[in-house]
Amino acid sequence: MKTIVLSLGVIAFTFCATSAWSQQVTYSMPQRNDDYRNTSVEIIGKVENNILVYKNNRGDNTISIYDENMRLVKNVPLQFLPDRVLNVDFAAYPDHFQMIYQFQHKAYVYCYGVLMDQDANVVGQPLLIDSSRVGFGNVRAKIYSVIHSDNGQRVLIYKINQDNDYNNVFYTFLFDPQLNLVNNSRLTLSMRENRSFLSNFLLSNDGHFAFVRVARAGANGNLSNAALVIKPPMTDSFMVHPLNLQGKYLDEMKLKLDNMNNKIFIASFYTLQRRGSIAGLYAGEYNWNGGAFDDLKFIPFSDNLKMDAKDNSSLNNAFNNFFIRQLVVRGDGGFLLTAESYYTTQGNQPWNRWNYMYSPWGFSPYYYPYYYSPFSPFYYNPFYWNNYQGTQYHYNDVAILSYGADGKLEWSNFIRKQQSDDNSDAFLSYRMVNIASALQFIYNEPFRRSYLITVMSVTPDGKLTKLPTLRGLDQGYQWMPRYGKQISSRQVVIPCIYRNSVCFAKIDF
Repeated sequence: MKTIVLSLGVIAFTFCATSAWSQQVTYSMPQRNDDYRNTSVEIIGKVENNILVYKNNRGDNTISIYDENMRLVKNVPLQFLPDRVLNVDFAAYPDHFQMIYQFQHKAYVYCYGVLMDQDANVVGQPLLIDSSRVGFGNVRAKIYSVIHSDNGQRVLIYKINQDNDYNNVFYTFLFDPQLNLVNNSRLTLSMRENRSFLSNFLLSNDGHFAFVRVARAGANGNLSNAALVIKPPMTDSFMVHPLNLQGKYLDEMKLKLDNMNNKIFIASFYTLQRRGSIAGLYAGEYNWNGGAFDDLKFIPFSDNLKMDAKDNSSLNNAFNNFFIRQLVVRGDGGFLLTAESYYTTQGNQPWNRWNYMYSPWGFSPYYYPYYYSPFSPFYYNPFYWNNYQGTQYHYNDVAILSYGADGKLEWSNFIRKQQSDDNSDAFLSYRMVNIASALQFIYNEPFRRSYLITVMSVTPDGKLTKLPTLRGLDQGYQWMPRYGKQISSRQVVIPCIYRNSVCFAKIDF
């Protein structure tokens, strides 16, 4: 365990007060068996006073327990897990955590749930949730998906089949934190429109299941048709709410729940043509109490904003490499979004936004944009090191745009960065941490053929401050910020690589 304390001569601006603050970084010690080339990891979270991490090393499934000082307390082998585990999902609570796992046995895939305490002891017996006949061939992808509500009080496990009429047949299982069944349903959603797919699956605190159904214009075009789909918690039918696109085209759509006000925020970049340049933001909200959209509108980007965003591109193409990463709901009815400039190069092949966003997945009922993994966003998998030889990844500026409740842009700012790497992007992009008084952006900044870990702080009024840099690589640690997870209001844990072993850094803000 190593601890570094950084005193920051910075004032943190809040809505009602100012205070001095400091940043403390604590490293775990690397373990010999946790070779980054063989070990997958997912940060589960904080249970009681323990920090829990799931590890899979060539089929050996383990939960590592760390104390507050990132000292390893013990490794707990998950001996009850069978062979051919396809996927695991976790949710941490103050005194226990859930693990939902699925595996293939002969001609079936089984989905189970289990409760475990802070010491990774099984509480009760594993619960069989569902099974699916898949034949005797080896299944390579998960069958079931898992989403949790923001407050953790509801968890939904669902699978999607397709019938002969190209309808999607949903099987949903809604549980509480103790894995007591609240509701299960079988229901059908029409997918007859050509080139349609689903994305952005969310679960509200009271159990509303929401996502979008979209259709693209042509094989590699933007979205020409979109609808918000909602399943109330205790019903067996979908409510489908088409969006009026007014002849324009949407980019990738993002949803964010506002559980306090029973609303769903919607945001997407839009274009004026099927494969045109990004012209602005399509944004608004859906109120499920009233069952209608409120103030959905197209908000063009001003020339001044485009000037701030453009790098080596023309003004018209300023946002063409930007992808929306996060939506943050503000307490006053407004929202904030972040978007990152991202592209890849491979030999002499030019970058093509539409091929990367849509083409590889065809008409699959599950849709994952190129940036995102089909695993948890906190899941590091060594598979990515070896699967994209010859590809160079580029992650550059981050745009931060804050809109009022009336849909008008109140302020904007940009984090200037240029990151690139060959064959893997494990060290690239960023992790955003919301500490209420500010948003902290943690990322690697290139420095002398290596990286400096950098933290940028953005206050609610848009002030951007670069905090003193932690030179993590001086100690030989290579940080992977994008796989970090916020485990409490002011703590985040980030995977690192030290001498070929995966370890972890905990930051206290």
